[in-house]
Amino acid sequence: MALDITTTPIRFLDLVTTHQEIRAELDSIWDQTVSTGGFVGGGELGGFEAEYAEFCGTTEAIGVANGTDALELILAAAGIGKGDEVIVPANTFIATAEAVASVGATAVYADVDPDTMLITGDHIRSVATPKTAAVMAVHLYGQMVDATDVGAACADLGIAFIEDSAQAHGATWDGKRAGGVGLAAGFSFYPGKNLGALGDGGAVTTNDPVLAEKIRSLSNHGRSLNSKYEHDLLGRNSRLDSLQAAALRIKLRHIDRWNQGRRDAFNWYGQNLPDSLVQLSIRPEASAVHHLGIVRCVGQTRDEVAAKLDAADIGWGIHYPIPCHLQAPVGGSVGEFPVSERLASEIISLPMHPHLTEAEVARVCEVVSR
Repeated sequence: MALDITTTPIRFLDLVTTHQEIRAELDSIWDQTVSTGGFVGGGELGGFEAEYAEFCGTTEAIGVANGTDALELILAAAGIGKGDEVIVPANTFIATAEAVASVGATAVYADVDPDTMLITGDHIRSVATPKTAAVMAVHLYGQMVDATDVGAACADLGIAFIEDSAQAHGATWDGKRAGGVGLAAGFSFYPGKNLGALGDGGAVTTNDPVLAEKIRSLSNHGRSLNSKYEHDLLGRNSRLDSLQAAALRIKLRHIDRWNQGRRDAFNWYGQNLPDSLVQLSIRPEASAVHHLGIVRCVGQTRDEVAAKLDAADIGWGIHYPIPCHLQAPVGGSVGEFPVSERLASEIISLPMHPHLTEAEVARVCEVVSR
């Protein structure tokens, strides 16, 4: 049936259609897992780790319980903790700064570029101190930071380049995928991500075998990799279970096509949005995967746009209305990050997912243009 663009609700995120597409495969892995009793570890996990490392262009991938754990484990394995500072963009989800605080380090905030909404090398240099141990560069909304620029800043300062890749599965910078340009990268497989599990999940990717070995140990109660009964480190329980790994292996085979669906939707928005709503800029060196359909409200207020969408039964979101430096548990000073604070009052997320049609995008754009 053709879409009636005047009445049909439009989901902000359509997980139902995505999973119906691969339902038979998902049903088979459930049956297999229940039949074999292999719920934790095993071949599915090892298979996914190998396939995801190849996908990201790295030698190592370690499945963990969620994306926040992934970031915390990277910092802990790198020896970053009390007395250290980690540079974090003010415009990001709180998990980035939360991971820094959880290892005892201090998050030092930096502002972001107003067009890409991403941290740059100049931002990093402007807040670095002798205590700076790393930067947690966030590939936000599906676009990678300028890895050449950020990598050069990190090299000049002698600090670690850690990637928060929770929103960038499959994104590239100058042909290199997210997860393969820094010391290590943390990924989230929360169901709404471009590559989402059937629950929580995460992974770390790296080309450093020593770091990978330590993360494997830390994520499994500090257990020795050579003995089931010896524990070399004080670790934690952060494992990606077999069912999630199996589901992610299935989805990994589709992600490039799904990401292309998101790029198509981004381009359709670009052709139809009114001048009062401005998309974020995509650098020519970047191939973005558009985790979110972010626009800035510059000619009408966000409340006005949201009201129009509500009236038309169209889903929307805000990512993020409160910058990290204004969040009480991880906060800093007010007024130091004018770009991030302005963006927080302007941005709204329009529907974005792989199965969004051109007609649906046209309806969204028509509604917000009224």
